[in-house]
Amino acid sequence: MAHLTRRRALTVALATAAAGVAVPTATAAAAPARPRGPHPLRHAHAHNDYLHPRPLHDALAHGFTSVEADIFLVDGELLVAHEPATLDPTRTLASLYLDPLAALVRAGNGGVHPHHRAPLQLLIDIKADGVAAYQELDRQLRRHHRMLTRYQHGRVVPEAVTAVISGDRAARAPMEAQRTRLAFYDGRLDDLGTPAPASFAPLVSANWTQSFSWLGAGPFPRAERDRLRTLVTTAHREGRRIRFWATPDVAGPEREAVWSELLAAGVDHLNTDDLAGLERFLRTRRHSAPTP
Repeated sequence: MAHLTRRRALTVALATAAAGVAVPTATAAAAPARPRGPHPLRHAHAHNDYLHPRPLHDALAHGFTSVEADIFLVDGELLVAHEPATLDPTRTLASLYLDPLAALVRAGNGGVHPHHRAPLQLLIDIKADGVAAYQELDRQLRRHHRMLTRYQHGRVVPEAVTAVISGDRAARAPMEAQRTRLAFYDGRLDDLGTPAPASFAPLVSANWTQSFSWLGAGPFPRAERDRLRTLVTTAHREGRRIRFWATPDVAGPEREAVWSELLAAGVDHLNTDDLAGLERFLRTRRHSAPTP
């Protein structure tokens, strides 16, 4: 009888052990993969992205590959806001962008958009105190160095996120002094044709209304179209991308006319606050092919 009891106990133990192995295996097999999401739109730039209900995430849900955040340095912290009156100590660059991007890159096996490895551009617009704000930004970026495109030993090493610094021009000097950087500079039209390399200023941005009078009504003046194409050709020849802000952004034929001319000229980023509107526009055109 004692022998049968030991045998029964052994049988129960083996069955329990087998069940313990089988359950985690079945659970792992059933674990859902990260959704693919929409195909990334390589021309789509979310201007003032942080004003949307879900900063960063709304833009990504519409396939955007570039997002913009304005920052202020306040008591040693980088706060995201358009103007000082709207500053909120809970809305930090880290909480709205850096930490969520790091989590997405980990979940996406090295990319922000699942199954697409081209870097997401994080355009950071410093609103004031350019030198001090950049120094704090550089410190925060170093916490996330594994996901960030970097400049080192004279070359650019692409990663999941490319930080580009815009806004206060005073940030330029401390950036140029760095031999190793985790961020790049947003140049202006007068940087075209200068010795500043694309490895420092890979992006050139400009106010549309300061260079062009056409806002989408009627035909695009030929002289302005030629100027636009010359600027794009020059930027691309130097290895830079080009973007215009202050383009028309009210839904309608004028906005679509300007966007169509920008795409036809080869402009790299279309600027908008209307995520759904630009996504619809791009997905109906051949220029909306997904990023490799």
